[in-house]
Amino acid sequence: MSAPFNVNAARAQRLESLGLNWEFEVDGETFSLPTEIPRRSAQSLSSLDDNDLDGLLALLLGEEQYKRFAEHDVSVQDVAAVLNAYGEATGLSVGED
Repeated sequence: MSAPFNVNAARAQRLESLGLNWEFEVDGETFSLPTEIPRRSAQSLSSLDDNDLDGLLALLLGEEQYKRFAEHDVSVQDVAAVLNAYGEATGLSVGED
């Protein structure tokens, strides 16, 4: 009989590999997204429309960071590129497929 899957050890290994946050830069200002999304946040994420890239980014950034981000002149394509890179780096499926 094999040992049971250890969630805490797996999480620690993921966080050691990825770090606590994934960062991106806009106009010299750095922003960070969590590398792991708490399960409790899934309901808020699932309530978003599949094409609501701004809503997804706002939830991931949090209110303070999103206000700073909104001050930059970015396109929809910029937001999609950030979310795609984030998804590739963290293994999370975000935004449009």
